[in-house]
This record gives sequence, C-alpha cells and structure tokens, in this order.
Amino acid sequence: MAGPLAGLRVVELAGLAPAPFGCMVLADLGASVVRVDRVSGGTAVPGDVLGRGRRSVAVDVRRPEGAEVVLRLVERADVLVEGFRPGVTERLGLGPAHCLARNPRLVYGRLTGWGQDGPLADRAGHDLGYIALAGALEPIGRAGGPPTVPLNLVGDFGGGGLLLAVGVLAALHERERSGRGQVVDAAMVDGAALLTTFLHGMKAAGAWPGERGTNLLDGGAPFYDVYATSDGRYVAVGALEEKFYAELLVVLGLADAGVPDRHDPAQWPALRARIAAAVATRTRDEWAELAAGTDACLVPVLAPEEAPTVPHNTARGTFVEVGGVTQPAPAPRFDRTPAAAPSVPPAVGEHTIEVLDDLGLSAVEIAELRRAGVIG
Repeated sequence: MAGPLAGLRVVELAGLAPAPFGCMVLADLGASVVRVDRVSGGTAVPGDVLGRGRRSVAVDVRRPEGAEVVLRLVERADVLVEGFRPGVTERLGLGPAHCLARNPRLVYGRLTGWGQDGPLADRAGHDLGYIALAGALEPIGRAGGPPTVPLNLVGDFGGGGLLLAVGVLAALHERERSGRGQVVDAAMVDGAALLTTFLHGMKAAGAWPGERGTNLLDGGAPFYDVYATSDGRYVAVGALEEKFYAELLVVLGLADAGVPDRHDPAQWPALRARIAAAVATRTRDEWAELAAGTDACLVPVLAPEEAPTVPHNTARGTFVEVGGVTQPAPAPRFDRTPAAAPSVPPAVGEHTIEVLDDLGLSAVEIAELRRAGVIG
C-alpha cells in the first residue's frame, strides 16, 4: 500500500454509506482495510464505489465461531469501525469490551446517527433527520420556501464518515503517547452540528440577521447566488469582496451601468434582477469563457458527469477511473507519501481464504468453517 497511512490495519464491519465512506478515506490514504461482509449478502448499494481499496471476508458474525474470526482479525488490527445501532456489536460479542480485551491498543470507531447515548440513541433515523435536529437543515433554502434537502452530504458524509475518520486518526495520535486504544463515538447529529459552527458565530455577531435565504451566504445576497443562463443551465456567482465584485461587473457588462448599491440589502432585489437579466443573455459556457482568467468568481454549475472533463480537474487529476467507473480521486494530496490509485471494490468474500490464511488458520480449519457456513 502507498500513502501516509501505509501499514495501518483496519477492520470494517460492513454497513451503509457513512461508515464505508470513512473507511474509504482511510483506505485511499494507504490503510489496509478488511471489510467483514455477510455470508449471504451482496453489496448494500448497487454500483457502490465506497468499497474501493478493500479486501473482503464473508463471515457470519451472528455465530460464535464467526465472531471469533473477527476477534482474531482485531488482535492484529489498529482500528475497528462499525456503524450499527448502539448495543448491536455487544450482543454479537464484538463490542468494545470484547475487542479491547483482545487488543488494548485498538481504536474502536463507532458511527451512528444519534450517538451511543441520549434519548434518541436507539431510534431509527436518516441523514435528513440528523441535520434537522442539529440545526443544519433549517437555514438551507430560498426565502419564503421550505428548507432544501442538500442530498445526504451534510449528515452522512461530512458530519458522519469524514468526522469518524478524523476521530480515528486523533485517537491513533493519542495512542502514540498513552499506548492505549479507546472508543470513538461519532454521531451524525454531532458532526452536522459541528459543521454549523461558523453560523452560530455569525448569528451571535449580528452578521446573519435574516430568515432563511435572505443572508450573505444562503442565496440572499445577489452577488453570492446562482443564475440561469440563456441555454437553461446555470452559473455560480460568488463575488463577495469588493475587488472581485468589480471584476464581476466588468465581465457582465455592468461596470458603468449604474447598478444598485450592493451594501444596501433593501436594494438587493433590484440588483439581483440586473444581474439575472445580464446572465440570461449568454449560455453557461460562454460566460465561463468570458470569466476565464479573471477574478470575477463566476463559475459554471456542472453536473457530476461533467466535472471530470473540465481542464482544471483534468490537470489536477481530481477524478480517476476505477474499474471502468469515473469517480473522485483520493484527497488530500501528500508530496512525500502520495496515495496510490484506488483498487476496485471487492466482491463479497473475495479475500476470505487469503485473509484467514494470513491469520494463520490451517487449511483444515478454513475448510471446516466453510462447511459449517461460518465463512463464505
């Protein structure tokens, strides 16, 4: 493995998107990740690329023999990651007490929606509910309309999987001093709340005074918004600073047009109308070409399938092809220990024999586990 985490060994109990994303980040950066899949299961999401860079073993962890296989993996691991409801791994004999008894240096990463405790800890939920309760959903949307669903990026991936990876790395750093592992309780409601920290500060400072969709960074300001072009597509305008706004007006042909004062929110509707009318005179790509080489902060709004083709992303290798599927490349970048190209997601149980052989199980033991249906 290449990357700054080369040599780090992670055991992942297979689950849905947030925890796999966190483990994908670790694998992208060089960690050796073994995913423990169900014996009878396929991938949770068809075409899911979050499983890239792994090896897969298929184990029936509901049986004591299967749990023992996982504990054998834990003995040699640095990290275990699970994304089940509180208490599930304890009932399987794979909870923190069981695992840390086998490996006191283990970092045990747990990712849930509501956390390991609290009144909602044992309740079902999804991204939208977590960000709603965290106060992250209400500010997103247009004035006079309902909150806008921001995909499942804020709770599942930003506040969930990514914060889980940060927590795991922090615990590993602390282990270098103490020599001891610990449990990382990553909750999507906590992570989504953390992502709104700047918003709480702006509100406290009086810099976010209005309702949804009327403020500086929520589409309320006409110089920080999205506008339709003549071909029915869009450009994003983010000219917050004076010098960038001045360049924007030049690109739009409004520099000497006597536009309304951007510093007076009462004039924002009129200013928005002027910008919208100007943008509507050209296509998205024509505006992108006009703004190229300037600091007007006008950028084309690209569909996911378009993003890999633009010159900047191509030059940086922001996207890669893995197994015939174009997808984002590992990030961030490192000058001395760059990450390798990700490998394709494994088939369920593809590496079962290989991994168990690495653990030192004999051919007879492996055959018996297979005969009993413990592995697949």
